[in-house]
Amino acid sequence: MQLSEFDYELPEDLIAQFPLDSRTSSRLLDVNASSSSSLHLDDLIFSDIVGLLKKGDLIIFNDTKVIPARVFGHKDSGGKVELLVERILSERTLLSQIRASKPAQPNSIIYIGSEDNSIPIKVIERKHITSANDQPSAISPFYLLEFPDNCLDILNQVGELPLPPYISHQATEEDIKRYQTVVAKNPGAVAAPTAGLHFDDALIQQFKNNGVEIAYVTLHVGAGTFTPVRAENITEHQMHFERYSIPTKTREAIQLAKAEGRRVICVGTTSLRAVESAVKMGDSGDTNLFITPGYSFGVVDALITNFHLPKSTLLMLVSAFAGTDTIRKAYQHAIENKYRFFSYGDAMFLKKFK
Repeated sequence: MQLSEFDYELPEDLIAQFPLDSRTSSRLLDVNASSSSSLHLDDLIFSDIVGLLKKGDLIIFNDTKVIPARVFGHKDSGGKVELLVERILSERTLLSQIRASKPAQPNSIIYIGSEDNSIPIKVIERKHITSANDQPSAISPFYLLEFPDNCLDILNQVGELPLPPYISHQATEEDIKRYQTVVAKNPGAVAAPTAGLHFDDALIQQFKNNGVEIAYVTLHVGAGTFTPVRAENITEHQMHFERYSIPTKTREAIQLAKAEGRRVICVGTTSLRAVESAVKMGDSGDTNLFITPGYSFGVVDALITNFHLPKSTLLMLVSAFAGTDTIRKAYQHAIENKYRFFSYGDAMFLKKFK
């Protein structure tokens, strides 16, 4: 398939810059497509999701937690640098992109933090991999950095929330609270699993009260999620790697649900990629699963997801899941009805195309 097939025109004013006051007050587009020629679109409020799920459904959340992955500093020479952390590797080492006027050199020192508390970070080497299997990276080269103490502790002291590039304001205290799901538990993501942003504790409890089963996976969203697809032939695109983990309890819940004919519903494309990756790769590892139309889904029956960027791998994923023509019509409906798009935007409920 060609990249141009996944393009669409989006008015800039439909890109949501801020979250709504209430997580559950976003709009929800229920996309019902019983066939390629039969499509029904219902405009709902997100809290109406309760009526779309039924007793026995298994809903899966991504419990990754966004870390303060953007850090500003300077070199010995005084030149300014910006770090965008990709992955924490150990207590004192991590992979990061480095933005500077000149490439950072091995064994050089970068200073982060305030003048009163300047923290030296050592550049060990330049890295071109994102996975434990030495697979080439699909995004900018990374640098292996060594911290003088616990990486996460230092990031929590001096780092900033890395809002997506299409959000124009600097992260505020409100963003720090709202660009994080209520189920966030395992630190490691540089971007939020945004479909989960629509849920609050009360809504999740309502699911439980209605007999909906809740399970969790972890997929640490990497900076590559914002990497544009540049190859016109999308099969030539190289997907970034992201680390995922499926707890034993979740795997067993999925197996039982499938055996009993109950629906498995993923909250977000990250949960879906983790679950589908586990089918072929096991319960944990690094995944670069690239889902495009024609992919055969082995587990997931329905998907709750936001509206995604033109020409993005996420738009290709939802097109594979619900059908390219269905997604094209749903997005056109959303634009005409002024839905809010991207991370702080509205959501869709999709069923797997048959």
